[in-house]
Amino acid sequence: MPLDTGGLTELDFRAEDAAAPSTPQTLAPTVESGDNIGEALRAIREFKGLRIEDLAADTRVRRAYLAAIEELRLDSLPSRPFTIGYIRAYAQALGCEPEAAVRRFRLDCPDPDQSLRGPVGVDAGRDPRLVLVAVVGAVVFAAILIWNVAQRILAKQAPPPAPVAEATTGTATPAPRGGLVSLGEPLPAPVESTTPAPYETPGLQAAVAARAAAAAGLPAPEAAPPAAGRPNAAPIALPATFAPSGTVYGAQEPGASGVVIQARRAGSLIVKGPGETVHFARYLSAGEAYRVPASPGLVVDIVDTDAFQAFNGGQSRGLLPVGRTAMTKLSQ
Repeated sequence: MPLDTGGLTELDFRAEDAAAPSTPQTLAPTVESGDNIGEALRAIREFKGLRIEDLAADTRVRRAYLAAIEELRLDSLPSRPFTIGYIRAYAQALGCEPEAAVRRFRLDCPDPDQSLRGPVGVDAGRDPRLVLVAVVGAVVFAAILIWNVAQRILAKQAPPPAPVAEATTGTATPAPRGGLVSLGEPLPAPVESTTPAPYETPGLQAAVAARAAAAAGLPAPEAAPPAAGRPNAAPIALPATFAPSGTVYGAQEPGASGVVIQARRAGSLIVKGPGETVHFARYLSAGEAYRVPASPGLVVDIVDTDAFQAFNGGQSRGLLPVGRTAMTKLSQ
């Protein structure tokens, strides 16, 4: 049966062909275009006809940094946080989504400092060796704790020790509980640590006795007693008569004065007259002597103990005491 064409003998499709475009339209690039984010950003910039200098002025990022981003030269860029900020500003200046550009950069250039994700389907269980070490440590700690508690209990239940005898009184003092020993009262200080006896000048007692004898008109003792503070010292032996054994100073006439002061050992001798007039002052050596002139009001001043012996008429009058002595007392 022949097809009914409705009176049409030829179909004409030229009107539809004329409506179709003669050339395909070019698609605009995105941040997902190219091999990496740098090529994508450069393609977007070139597609929009923008210069990299203009973008550097708009973003306030150096032109060298923008060129390094397009070529993806990370060694020419600052640290990773600054690079991500530059990419975000670059994408925003091109009219793209900044976060999409940052995600593309992190996929193209992952951070080497971040740890890799674990494989899917693998159980991240604990190491059994760590569990074993923890168990052993807990057992050791518990054993030490139990041992210390047991020692304290045994110490409390133990009988008290034997009483300790005190060395000073001879009595026994029971030791308190816990093993501690009572020390008792402190002992007195030893004799050596007490305050020593007051110091007494050697020969002072003999000098005082000689002065008292001279004041009473009695002859001075020939041998001085031991000095105070020296109970074991031997008595001082004095010659009974004057015997020159060195230079004799003062009056040279034998009859001028009968009083002679002789140095038993080195010492200072000062003879003064009325008004503190100095008649003689000298440091005499042992054996040297001074003949006192026959002048009224003379006094002799001695500062060295047991250093000088007085003679009157060649006979000993004993040791001169420390201090001042009137010559009239020696000539009586």
